[in-house]
Amino acid sequence: MIRCVIVDDEPLARQLVREYLAMDEELEIVAECANGFEAVKAVSAHDPDLLFLDIQMPKLDGFEVLSLLDRSPMVVFVTAYDEYALRAFEVHALDYLLKPFSEERFRAVLERVRQQMLLRDRVPVGPMAAKLRTKPLQRIVVRDENGAIDVVPVSRVDYVEADDDAIVIATAGRKLRKQQTLGDLASELDPDRFVRIHRSYLLNIERLEKLELYAKDSRVALLRDGTKLPVSRAGYVRLKELL
Repeated sequence: MIRCVIVDDEPLARQLVREYLAMDEELEIVAECANGFEAVKAVSAHDPDLLFLDIQMPKLDGFEVLSLLDRSPMVVFVTAYDEYALRAFEVHALDYLLKPFSEERFRAVLERVRQQMLLRDRVPVGPMAAKLRTKPLQRIVVRDENGAIDVVPVSRVDYVEADDDAIVIATAGRKLRKQQTLGDLASELDPDRFVRIHRSYLLNIERLEKLELYAKDSRVALLRDGTKLPVSRAGYVRLKELL
């Protein structure tokens, strides 16, 4: 049996995929999800072979879902928007179903699924999805050890601190830990808003109150909430270019 999860915020879209899958005795639907949060939990709980995944959904889009997965199912995107097709294949999606699609087109996808199942070669799509971004990140998705998910708009981020092989995101008095390097996150954010002021700190310059001289050639950034962060020589040069 090929175990499937359907993810779409539109009930009629889920129903159509469900009806097409029900015609094939080799396919089993183990979960249906109306949003990205449910999808992440379902994949973790059921370890499906195949994920039918919508892209444009509230709170978490399809690519953000993939970036949070700790499993690597085959992925078929099901969407009404064709502008994501290139990015979908760059994250090694098996296929891209453009709504509305015919039963014949759906059957062709299932044939590709069977061929891939014979190869038993799952490409990890999560890390790829996080890196292949065509515009600056607008929100940071964090999944904690208990599976709870926080979605933080980048406008609410005060600063980000490196913590060994992870990062700590400071936002509105809270600190959220995420498994990602500071360099990787910096490459995804808007360089006109976020600046690497130190090898261990990434600052939202909108939170900067002033720069203070700490010692000769040594400065600290004073944030509006009173937080002080170290500024390296290279970080000071970057700040001057933006201020």
